[in-house]
Amino acid sequence: MPSAAITTVADLTDRTTATTARGTVVLTGKDGSVVCERCVVADRMLSRMKGLLGRRSLPVGEGLLIRPAPSIHTFFMRFPIDAVFLSRAGEVMKISADVRPWRARSCRRAYAVVELAAGEAERRGITTGDHLEAEALALP
Repeated sequence: MPSAAITTVADLTDRTTATTARGTVVLTGKDGSVVCERCVVADRMLSRMKGLLGRRSLPVGEGLLIRPAPSIHTFFMRFPIDAVFLSRAGEVMKISADVRPWRARSCRRAYAVVELAAGEAERRGITTGDHLEAEALALP
């Protein structure tokens, strides 16, 4: 069950808040709609470098929030993804849908990127200009 503490993606950039929201978060839109049920935060060098490498797929409802990351690549990946680029304030700046393996994408002035299964951004109704929030999952 998710905790009641909600922070914006911008708050996650603060090291003290990042500590409380570390691990896995739930991403929601400002209207409360769930964008990603299980989004792993990659904010350390090794976790950002590894990303989704080594995985055979990305199940629906799972994702990866990489920060800082104004660009991504899908080299050595086995499946396509949607890349949602965010500003420091959590505003969706750009959506790169269905990014196939061996491709690169970037967004000027983006601070973070959410990697979702291909087609999830459209299915969840994510559009440029939306604001995303992160809610820390309670640990068992």
